[in-house]
Amino acid sequence: MDLRRQLMEGRTAIPRVGSVAQVARTQLPFVVLGDNGAEVEPVSLYLRELVLGDCSPLTCRSYAQGLLRWFRLLWVLEVGWERATESDVAVMVAWLRTAPNPQRERSAVSPAAGSVNLVTGKPALGPGYAKRTINHALSVVSGFYEYHGHYGRGPVVNPVPSSAERRRALSHLSPLEPKPVVGRARLRQKVPARPPRAIPDERWDELFAAMGCERDRALLEFSVSSGARAAELLGVCPEEVDWAGRQVYVISKGTRRREPVPASPQAFIHLARYLDECGPRRLGEPVWRTRRGPDRPLSYWALRRILQRADDLLGANWSWHDMRHTACARMASSPELTLPEVQAIMRHASIQTTSRYLAVRVEEIFDKLTQHYNLPRPDTRYPAGYAADDITAVFGAGGAR
Repeated sequence: MDLRRQLMEGRTAIPRVGSVAQVARTQLPFVVLGDNGAEVEPVSLYLRELVLGDCSPLTCRSYAQGLLRWFRLLWVLEVGWERATESDVAVMVAWLRTAPNPQRERSAVSPAAGSVNLVTGKPALGPGYAKRTINHALSVVSGFYEYHGHYGRGPVVNPVPSSAERRRALSHLSPLEPKPVVGRARLRQKVPARPPRAIPDERWDELFAAMGCERDRALLEFSVSSGARAAELLGVCPEEVDWAGRQVYVISKGTRRREPVPASPQAFIHLARYLDECGPRRLGEPVWRTRRGPDRPLSYWALRRILQRADDLLGANWSWHDMRHTACARMASSPELTLPEVQAIMRHASIQTTSRYLAVRVEEIFDKLTQHYNLPRPDTRYPAGYAADDITAVFGAGGAR
């Protein structure tokens, strides 16, 4: 019991034993290895089921990482996975709420947790695990035990609590209907709704000026004019650039279909300048390449580093997904585009997601607020015929002014 209490209070760390390994298997891209290097077979069975259900390899890797974290806890507690209970899940949640997140230790200098960046208005990430990460960990463990329970393996009752009210509310809900507000299941974290974080025009000009080459300017312009995700843009090949139609073809994240995405003329101008500098690209190879070292496709981490260098210069903390938010906010506020048209361009599954960008942001009404604050106080006037002494007696000394 002392060990459980120490874990829940964050006074004991969970040893980082085991690993997630990528394997060359047709229906199983990732496996979880134990501290002895052996494959954890119950996890592999569940991950194979996910792949057969047509989930992406990145989803498989994410679930493998979550289950590795869960099994590390079980190994410390010396509890078999088939005997896990809700109390073990509670230990995991309490530990995640207090333990430091290794991903936050990548930067030597990081702002104080919760502090707001004055350039972007975005708060800095805390040193621990985010509430969304904790809820994702609960979903991973719940799905793992639901799968094994279907085949009669594992505990009789799923150790992760569920909300019966939520199941009833969402069982027959139409995609066009708003999701009802229901109570959270036990151990689930309360996640506040995050408003879209579009970049104001003056901040956008500063960010664009901080780009050091035509490749980076083209990437930034494509992101903010098309709304394409960073990973989608990185996979664009020369044959997928429609110069006449001013659009590029990307593999959409949601449907995983190759779909056309329109972009601005300025984006194609910067792309043409970039190709003039580096030369034409071979068919079948990504357009975006590294500029230093051997010629190779630009990775997602190298793409993040491009924006991080500009953020360090400007004192900001913009991300590539902020470009997608900015693109949608600009389109939604344009009188030339209807909301269903913006939904089609952004490839949102629900128009409710697109409608979130119709909300008024404080940055947009700053000038109006300044005028409002500078307005003189209106004078209180009374019709002629009322004596000043009578007004003072009724409304006080301030009423006679």
